[in-house]
Amino acid sequence: MGEGEVSSSLNHYLLLLICIFSFSYLPNGEEKAVGYGYSVGSVYFDSTGKWLEASLHLLNSSSVYGPDIPDLILLASLETNRRLRIRITDPKHQRWEIPEEIIHRHSHHARHSHHAHRSVPEIRQIPSQADHSVSDPTSDLIFRLRNTTPFGFSVSRVSSGEVLFDTSPDTSDPATFLVFKDQYIQLYSWLPKDTSSLYGLGEHTKKSLKLKPNDTYTLWNADLASANLDVNLYGSHPFYMDIRSGGATHGVLLLNSNGMDIVYGGDRITYKVIGGVIDLYLFAGPSPAMVMEQYTKLIGRPAPMPYWSFGFHQCRYGYKNVSDITGVVAGYAKARIPLEVMWTDIDYMDGYKDFTLDPVNFPVDLMKKFVDKLHKNAQKYVLILDPGISVNNTYGTFVRGMEADVFIKRDGAPYLGEVWPGPVYFPDFANPVTETFWAGEIKRFRDILPVDGLWLDMNEISNFITSPPTQNSTLDDPPYKINNDGNRRPINNNTVPATSMHFGNITEYNAHNLYGLLESRATHSALIEVTGKRPFILSRSTFVSSGKYAAHWTGDNAATWDDLAYSIPSILNSGIFGIPMVGADICGFSLNTTEELCSRWIQLGAFYPFARDHSAKDTIRQELYLWDSVAAAAREVLGLRYRLLPYFYTLMHESHKKGTPIARPLFFTFPEDPQTYEIDSQFLIGKGVMVSPVLKPGAVTVDAYFPAGNWFDLFDYSKSVSAKAGKYVTLDAPPEHINVHVREGNIIAMQGEAMTTKAARKTPFQLLVVVSRENMRGEVFLDDGEEVKMGGKGKNWSLVRFYGKHRNNEVIVRSKVKNGEFAQRQKWIISKISFIGIENVGKWKGHDYWLGLSNGRVMDAGSVQRKMGDDGEDARFFTLEISSLNLPIGQEFELKIKLGSH
Repeated sequence: MGEGEVSSSLNHYLLLLICIFSFSYLPNGEEKAVGYGYSVGSVYFDSTGKWLEASLHLLNSSSVYGPDIPDLILLASLETNRRLRIRITDPKHQRWEIPEEIIHRHSHHARHSHHAHRSVPEIRQIPSQADHSVSDPTSDLIFRLRNTTPFGFSVSRVSSGEVLFDTSPDTSDPATFLVFKDQYIQLYSWLPKDTSSLYGLGEHTKKSLKLKPNDTYTLWNADLASANLDVNLYGSHPFYMDIRSGGATHGVLLLNSNGMDIVYGGDRITYKVIGGVIDLYLFAGPSPAMVMEQYTKLIGRPAPMPYWSFGFHQCRYGYKNVSDITGVVAGYAKARIPLEVMWTDIDYMDGYKDFTLDPVNFPVDLMKKFVDKLHKNAQKYVLILDPGISVNNTYGTFVRGMEADVFIKRDGAPYLGEVWPGPVYFPDFANPVTETFWAGEIKRFRDILPVDGLWLDMNEISNFITSPPTQNSTLDDPPYKINNDGNRRPINNNTVPATSMHFGNITEYNAHNLYGLLESRATHSALIEVTGKRPFILSRSTFVSSGKYAAHWTGDNAATWDDLAYSIPSILNSGIFGIPMVGADICGFSLNTTEELCSRWIQLGAFYPFARDHSAKDTIRQELYLWDSVAAAAREVLGLRYRLLPYFYTLMHESHKKGTPIARPLFFTFPEDPQTYEIDSQFLIGKGVMVSPVLKPGAVTVDAYFPAGNWFDLFDYSKSVSAKAGKYVTLDAPPEHINVHVREGNIIAMQGEAMTTKAARKTPFQLLVVVSRENMRGEVFLDDGEEVKMGGKGKNWSLVRFYGKHRNNEVIVRSKVKNGEFAQRQKWIISKISFIGIENVGKWKGHDYWLGLSNGRVMDAGSVQRKMGDDGEDARFFTLEISSLNLPIGQEFELKIKLGSH
């Protein structure tokens, strides 16, 4: 043995002694350290350097939270040049991992067995040797295996050297060591406290979008009202986005469905997980949008939503009968407030049983007439389903479920819970037979009542009872208590017990957080099979990849000003989790709303991707037409929303293709501006439409942050804010007004206001060109709004991209069209083009313009009007409108305008 090897071995031995005597015992004799880490043994790697496999060996054992697993295997691989995977598990015993058929990872990594590497040279790693790495010339990510005692690893950027994830241990702090037990896994990473901004790790209601230090983020799906701050809610998403100084962004996912606490300390993040494996993914970015594209490429792109779902929705828990909901629809029509979709909560059911109708208050014949009338008016109907199936031998759904053997079991028999109907069994959506059963029940019900979408509630799973734990079971009572409900309540409280069993011998302990995802997947498949159309599903409970099947709402909020404000971080987080179709209950669910609060909430909620008014049965009614001031505000903001429907829908297409959220934090467009990292009272729709709502009672102004550029009020183009650098501006916000601005450089296709999305789609397009010295861009995606595939291989869609530039006194706008035949068949035309933000330089002399089509034909000139603001000729900008056009949107064109001044 050489001198260096002797020295290294001695250091290893001394560290073991330090661990044993310094960290093992408290004065009362109890063990202090949860674990002592691992050392690196053999290392295998391939010749390309894109993956390595290392054996890890326990340094010293600890009995806290159970015995350590003595030997582990670590696999690190560059799965793409933008995605790195690190997986640590027990090589000798199969552990729970999310099955590929539930979340398909598209993954390629090193095989676990040493026998698979006979053609690969074995490298024996001894303590004195250098670290090992995984890298590729095409990737900005590099993985380094640190051969320290205990071992650690890090992931860095090649381009900057910045460390993104770093588990290098502090030998004086066992909280920094890897711990791997059967029911407790601990993994931590250092973070640069002053240059790192984290977002994600949900679902929780938080005061801020940016994660705050010294907080614990618990993931265990629970029926806890979202009006409660800082507790685990309906969904589990162990994913965060990290923006560093300068704007470089990366993402981190721990793909694990078990319950966990994630402790964020500002300078470190620590995962404390009660099962499964470490399956860690890092996404290189380097922009927020690119992180989302890389993340959703792995977990699945968001499902496309039908066009009608971007209209306005109305619901209430407590509608009494068919006459009640008929009156609500009539109330909206009379007030001239758009209403696209009418919803009913569990009130419609017979004894709260799924797939039934109350024969007294919601009888079949009257409900059929009600839904038929909605459909004739181009409106839709959505109703609720809960997973609990009433245990009742006269109830067809129950009988068929028993015959098909589709229910979750405990101790060999269906587990008996209790929800709204009383005693219930819960379908096991991990069982393929359950999907067939579920689709059959949906079809039977739709044959009676042709509903247009389904709302999945209570699917955490919520249970009105807490069953006693199985005696001596560490599943029902695990050794480490996650911070469930903020008070470490037992994980079995008000849900299905962890010892219950799913198909394939899967325990509820492992699959608990997957239930809402699996129900959404089954419902998505069923609706496609039954209707042949694009499904609309709203799910309360979610997990990684739920956006692939369903929309989401933030759950049971309250009618308070705080809840109004908290809705913004909540919807923005959902977009980061890959669920872009999201909203909060407008005007608040629980407690009594007020006229002012409801008015301000519809002003904000009109710009949620999913806009629905919903309230609880023990509260006052809050339909938007009940107050004149709220009705007026609703007409204004929903009028703008409906004009922006092509924009919202195009963002849905972008989200479906790239994973980018519809509603986005400001830093998505302006990651180089650190001021945007702290902003959670404003948000963007797409890249360039900014919403700055009033969030406090009695306020008639709002302090809004404007990133650099020229911004124009979408309600009044003559009003603008210009910022050479980002700045706060105090804006007027009288009770009837919300500030919505569009930034220079955007080209937005809009249509007319209408009472339904179908009627709005029949109006001519208006092109809004926000003039800039920068390049101007925009696009609009067009299809029938309900075909299952969105932008698929067929020709039943068109994509029109707009490009513009402003040089000297000339503004040029042109279009590039893909599959233009579809848009031409619909006879969609552009009737008006508005150029806003033209700088008013010198005395106006006049203008000339030329409009040509791709076939060489020059179109007749429409009427041109120059509009000034209240400042007249002293205004900095003016608007030029070209109207009375008849320009086919499906045909490429080029428009040149020469502006005259001297």
